[in-house]
Amino acid sequence: MPAQFTGSASYVASKDLSVAVNAAVTLQRPLLVKGEPGTGKTELARQVADSLGLELIEWHVKSTTKAQQGLYEYDAVSRLRDSQLGDARVHDVSNYIRRGKLWQAFDAPARVVLLIDEVDKADIEFPNDLLQELDRMEFHVYETGQTIRARHRPVVIITSNNEKELPDAFLRRCFFHYIRFPDEATLRAIVKVHFPQIKEALLTTALTQFLELRETPGLKKKPSTSEVLDWLKLLLAEDLAPEDLRRDGKAMLPKLYGALLKTEQDVQLFERIAFMARGNR
Repeated sequence: MPAQFTGSASYVASKDLSVAVNAAVTLQRPLLVKGEPGTGKTELARQVADSLGLELIEWHVKSTTKAQQGLYEYDAVSRLRDSQLGDARVHDVSNYIRRGKLWQAFDAPARVVLLIDEVDKADIEFPNDLLQELDRMEFHVYETGQTIRARHRPVVIITSNNEKELPDAFLRRCFFHYIRFPDEATLRAIVKVHFPQIKEALLTTALTQFLELRETPGLKKKPSTSEVLDWLKLLLAEDLAPEDLRRDGKAMLPKLYGALLKTEQDVQLFERIAFMARGNR
């Protein structure tokens, strides 16, 4: 029976997430993972690869990324330059073909995990341009006449921060999972994985304050799991006690708030709350 993903000692995976990963592997469909930034989508691919004992190939998508780059790129400029210099390499066009991440995954000697990270950063046509290659697990190299076929079908994990809608045709071909922000019990478990020695009183106080901050009405950017871990790391480095985190009308901003609040609007929101609290006393 193939290995099943259940999370790891360093990654707390919910039952629903484990089911989604294993279902996508069984169906041999790409797993599309959405969720707030900082909820562990990219790390999921690394943990799946580690759990299943597979190599990980990472393709980090940018706003300028084109689907063709995942297949290959033909360096015509270098070939022209070499021809002017009389380089014998120009007679073999394959010398100027640069393999993309999909090609690397298709040509790997064993099954791999292919991460296509933040697919929604690219142009809206980007997902559609990969449909045939992800479906058929092959593509054609026009310059050399080759057809590149996957030697072993990779486990494909695609992440999205939900910044733009993805095409229906693309969604139909994926197994979908949304990583919800963890509840308090799961959050405690995640923290304990990273900071096993943290004292219970500090953890309780810090998480209570963090969750209150996260639910503050009007917050432009809610802090994520990765940000609460950064914050707790700072609290531990400063050796702060639970009473050091206490807030009052004069100091509504949490200690070391720069790890949690990432926009000036949110800082100003808490300053206004503090001002109103002082005015009501």
